[in-house]
Amino acid sequence: MSFLLSPMRRAAYTSTSTRAFSTTRAAALARMTIVGRLGTDPEISESAAGNQVIKYVVGSSYGPKDNRQTSWFRVASFAPQGSGARDYLMGLQKGTLVYLEGDATMRTYDDADGKKQSSLSLVQTKVEVLKRPQQQSTENGALGV
Repeated sequence: MSFLLSPMRRAAYTSTSTRAFSTTRAAALARMTIVGRLGTDPEISESAAGNQVIKYVVGSSYGPKDNRQTSWFRVASFAPQGSGARDYLMGLQKGTLVYLEGDATMRTYDDADGKKQSSLSLVQTKVEVLKRPQQQSTENGALGV
């Protein structure tokens, strides 16, 4: 006994059974998207290769209000000196709500006690400010926008 599909059903089956593909190897790309608040003001430091890097932390919360959990992500940006992107990042402050896209890399290492540890590194590829934190006004203790 054979199973035959009508031409209409065969066309529907064929179109849903195809898969999309990319020319990029799967192992060559790991991208993360995060919406969260800056946990620190961005800081400039120097990488092991001698390049300046902007580092900051983004916290993203999830779960019900009575049991909210926060995940913290360390982010690096290699915006060149004198660029508008670098000035933009350095102008952000703790509490700013951002949309972040970054390339992710997971590495495993042995800590000082010889225990295996893992670390997730994010290199920013895109950042957008969604909301700036409210500024406290010194006049009458009122909050400003």
